[in-house]
Amino acid sequence: MAKHKIYTMSFASVYPHYIKKAERKGRTKSEVDEIIRWLTGYTQEEIDAQLEKETDFETFIAEAPEMNTSRHLIKGVICGVRVEEIEEPTMQEIRYLDKLIDELAKGKAMEKVLRQV
Repeated sequence: MAKHKIYTMSFASVYPHYIKKAERKGRTKSEVDEIIRWLTGYTQEEIDAQLEKETDFETFIAEAPEMNTSRHLIKGVICGVRVEEIEEPTMQEIRYLDKLIDELAKGKAMEKVLRQV
């Protein structure tokens, strides 16, 4: 079975869309970066390096230093699919990130986005 095209897209090509979505709703690039760091365990320098290398999304997820153990608390629908029901692990991780960015753009408090409340 062929891989979904998101796997081969560079993280750097999607990242500006995350920023734009957040900024349109009055949120910031630093909040987007905080979400990425929280979910993946990357430092800011590591994120920047992945962006510079134009790492594909599958590798970006696979090389994440430490996926957050609280990510299972992320629930809801993104792209018409419930994230908690996605069976393919890499796709689920990507959709977790999409869901967190979506919540940020919808005005959810950062503490709730990062499942700290």
